[in-house]
Amino acid sequence: MTRTSTTATPLAPHPDRLLPADPGARAIARTVYEAVADAPIISPHGHVDAALIADDEPFPDPAALLVTPDHYVLRLLHANGVGLDELGRGPSGAVDGRGVWRHLAEHWDDFLGTPVRYWFETELHDVFGLREAPSAENADAQYDHLAALLRAPEFRPRALFDAFGIEVLATTDDPTADLAAHARLAADPTFHGRVLPTFRADAVFDPARPDWRHVVTSIGEAAGIDAGTHDGLLAALRARRRYFVEHGATATDTGVLDAGSAPLSAGERSRIHAAAMRGPDGVTAAEATAYRHDMLYRWAEMSVDDGLVMQLHPGVIRNHHRPTLDRFGPDTGHDLPAVGSFTEPLRPLLNDFGTAPGFHLVLFTVDETVFSREIGPLAGFYPAVYAGAPWWFIDTPAAIGRYRAAVTDAAGFTKTSGFIDDTRAYCSIPARHDMARRADAAYLASLVVTHEITEEDAVRTARRIVSDIPRATFKL
Repeated sequence: MTRTSTTATPLAPHPDRLLPADPGARAIARTVYEAVADAPIISPHGHVDAALIADDEPFPDPAALLVTPDHYVLRLLHANGVGLDELGRGPSGAVDGRGVWRHLAEHWDDFLGTPVRYWFETELHDVFGLREAPSAENADAQYDHLAALLRAPEFRPRALFDAFGIEVLATTDDPTADLAAHARLAADPTFHGRVLPTFRADAVFDPARPDWRHVVTSIGEAAGIDAGTHDGLLAALRARRRYFVEHGATATDTGVLDAGSAPLSAGERSRIHAAAMRGPDGVTAAEATAYRHDMLYRWAEMSVDDGLVMQLHPGVIRNHHRPTLDRFGPDTGHDLPAVGSFTEPLRPLLNDFGTAPGFHLVLFTVDETVFSREIGPLAGFYPAVYAGAPWWFIDTPAAIGRYRAAVTDAAGFTKTSGFIDDTRAYCSIPARHDMARRADAAYLASLVVTHEITEEDAVRTARRIVSDIPRATFKL
């Protein structure tokens, strides 16, 4: 149903948004927030394409920049009756930018109370200078305003990179990527930020996937190593990881169904690999699961050897709605949470590598019940384990507070990741980091007013959360 209004609603984010309601705590939180409000952004986990920054071409369209690539936005518009084909995700790839923006404006109130509404308000006000909330009445005028801005030099990707105060931005990259855009940026004396690749090879873990043989073969070709055997695949993966390290990578990123990590014998994993190379029907479901668990163990083994930080986020049911996947492809809003578990599934891996010097394992979850039950305690014992920030569905102000309360008791602040924006929506990066800084300021103020820490502790910790902690966790 279309939402309409008759009067314009001001777009004016409150300067004390997300800070505590109690005046005393709010004053402390304001001091803490102000200490980090303008600190450089370190984004160690995201999905912006490095070529966007390297090419530095003007953004083509407001909707293609702000709406279509952001599955947070797509999923809620879809839930409220807007078809994905109307949002620029149809098979043709054509985007009716003005129509997409009208849909967002007409459904603006459907985002009330969500982090998406928060990010959008901050982004539209601070970056693009809008002073009215989107509505059916002003949709066309706002679209024209945004389109005009995107043609200006100060709104090109590199200018925004500087304006946003981004110091480090990590991308997420296919294991066969040539990383040419990263190399161009690193060699460009006029570009002063750091854009680092991240090695992501999820498809290689699961031999039951229909594209697994193609992926394995492609990795072997990229490495110049025959990946037809399991030993060959491991050698090819090590070679590709070294290539990423040479181009500035400090981390890998892995999303699997569960965190099982039981190793197989060399003979058994080679047998399953050979059977899977003969075809997708060559392995049973149990064999595919055993292979995936062994591969996670091997991933940690490689990280101990080459020093790449291992990011792990299990427990996501990908592409839940098959008709949407078939028509529109992945990353269209219907990846959904599953129940998480880490302590027992990771025991084999942590028994062998949990105290290995230099090994960093950052655990993320979409099931926040495991923060206090599993992730916090694991990070509170194992030198290798770090508690990843709330991610994806739960990177909301309230969930950030719950995360801090759940994890800090067991692991403190230094065994966490710093904020993770995990975004494809380039212009939302500063809004998301600002949200996290405000939410953390509120949490730290709550410790000050109960005399658990001093105000000086709170300010110092806030500064560490946005700088020292992500640098150390991700070896930046």
